[in-house]
Amino acid sequence: MVPIIQSGSAAELKARVMSRSQLTNEEVTAKVKVIVQRVREEGDAALFDYTRQFDRVSLTPETVKVTREEIDAAYAKADPAWLEAMREAAGRITAFHEMQKQKTWIDFTPGMALGQKITPLEKVGVYVPGGTAAYPSSVLMNVIPAKVAGVERVVMVTPPGPDGSVSYPLSLVAADLAGADEIYKVGGAQAIAALAFGTQSIPRVDKITGPGNIYVAMAKREVFGHVGIDMVAGPSEVLVVADGAANPAWVAADLLSQAEHDPLAAAILVTDSALLAEQVDAELARQTALLPRKAVVEKSLSAYGTIVVCPDLAACAEMVNAIAPEHCELYVQEPYALLPLIRNAGALFLGAWSPEPLGDYLAGPNHVLPTSGTARFFSPLSVDDFVKKSSIICATRGELEKVCDQVVLLARQEGLDAHANAVAIRFGKEIR
Repeated sequence: MVPIIQSGSAAELKARVMSRSQLTNEEVTAKVKVIVQRVREEGDAALFDYTRQFDRVSLTPETVKVTREEIDAAYAKADPAWLEAMREAAGRITAFHEMQKQKTWIDFTPGMALGQKITPLEKVGVYVPGGTAAYPSSVLMNVIPAKVAGVERVVMVTPPGPDGSVSYPLSLVAADLAGADEIYKVGGAQAIAALAFGTQSIPRVDKITGPGNIYVAMAKREVFGHVGIDMVAGPSEVLVVADGAANPAWVAADLLSQAEHDPLAAAILVTDSALLAEQVDAELARQTALLPRKAVVEKSLSAYGTIVVCPDLAACAEMVNAIAPEHCELYVQEPYALLPLIRNAGALFLGAWSPEPLGDYLAGPNHVLPTSGTARFFSPLSVDDFVKKSSIICATRGELEKVCDQVVLLARQEGLDAHANAVAIRFGKEIR
């Protein structure tokens, strides 16, 4: 079903699975630049024009914002069992992110008080895709940490459907459960530009988070610097480390849970058991035939699905660190023993009873994770993404006098006499 690499090198695996980025598409880049610039210059006029072009919907300042009635109508269509599950998920996600909160602190010592002030961002924009790419769980994962952080105004944008209403109404329910403050029926690169620069109808925000297609990803990259962004996400991936005691049917099921996302998704097994490798390969073929999204899965597995056999679990851990996967399952008998060897991974799932979908929906940690090897330097979305940190310095006269000459020396060595004088002048040592 997928290639099995015997004693493969990390370079060989990376060559197969790490060439999936579409962010080098120059044609899309050029189109996005035009869209962003037009919305920046023309505001609503450009935003509504692009909505007519791309979504075949005519919007006005009066109809672009989602009303309370539309949200209530979405609730009426929701299955009660789904609503109960979403409320459970929202509670668990909130509880986890509450534990991430930091407080302002000041350390008072003789002569000097030093500290850090934590301030929530004022306005945050959340992008939510429409159609088949709409995931209400992602709404919870983006909005809840912002509200836990104390963001006053969370502005959500999501594409309209052909009739002018939100294309995926359950996203409205998720947004309401999570605490979004306002929702607008716009999507694509034009929506990102509207959030970044503001229009007559949509407020300018301080940061933009949320997934989207290549146009959305490119637009986020284009506006970065004018606003903050969470990350430029690529295709999804899972890497399962499994030993010979793992259940091959369960391992295959976990791999397929990512392969069904997208033809560009990567499902990787790294194991120290050649027998397990063969068994999982057979299970992939059997289970794929039963899936509704069989065509997507087959494309994903044929292009990027990979099984690597390593000499031992330590070598498996090195494979993990080389790939830096978005999701990493340690499906081994002693996962906590292997955990210290893992340096690069977005989220870690330990043991047979912690499949990746548990993290996607209900465990509580955020499922917005670094992809395409960026777990080497990026972290999951968290409360920290929605706050600013300011340093606090308060010195007494005596403390400043004690270090005066050293500050002057350091400043003058760098050729910054005015810096030096700002300290020296306080003690009658004005620099001329």
